Amino acid sequence: MDYVWIGKIVNTHGIKGELRILSSFLYKDKVFIPGMKFYIGKKKECMTVTSYRPHKNFDMVTFEGYQNINDVLRLKGLSVYVLRHDIQLKEGEYLDTDLFGMDVIDTAGVFRGKVTSIRLQKGNRRLLEITNQEKKYLFPLQKELIEKVDLKANQIVVVTLKGLFV
Repeated sequence: MDYVWIGKIVNTHGIKGELRILSSFLYKDKVFIPGMKFYIGKKKECMTVTSYRPHKNFDMVTFEGYQNINDVLRLKGLSVYVLRHDIQLKEGEYLDTDLFGMDVIDTAGVFRGKVTSIRLQKGNRRLLEITNQEKKYLFPLQKELIEKVDLKANQIVVVTLKGLFV
């Protein structure tokens, strides 16, 4: 099965089994919904979301069958996953993990390297780490700077920024 990491359970909230999840996942509206199956921890224990609400920087959830703080304390510190095929993406939408290994070409047609990772910065800013035989580059993953993402051709076309790929 293809699991996608969406966050980490950082604490409980109140006494009725609500959990705080810290998540920088881009498509929260597609996964933080009642009825969605979450897979918790290394063992990927399956749990069904019964409620969701945003609270400050956190995503607050409760799970089916867990109505007490004592039932969920053991989940604190564990990672949260969903199945890739459970995420309903529209045409032109993609997950960060879909970008790994893609060729990066600028608008001038010059090959700049391959995406080796995505780094998260404060404020949920994301940077593509692009590596070629000579160097590593960090490129802002912003809509204004990405001309095209072609999943079928395994290619990302980025705006040519003077001085970035030096």
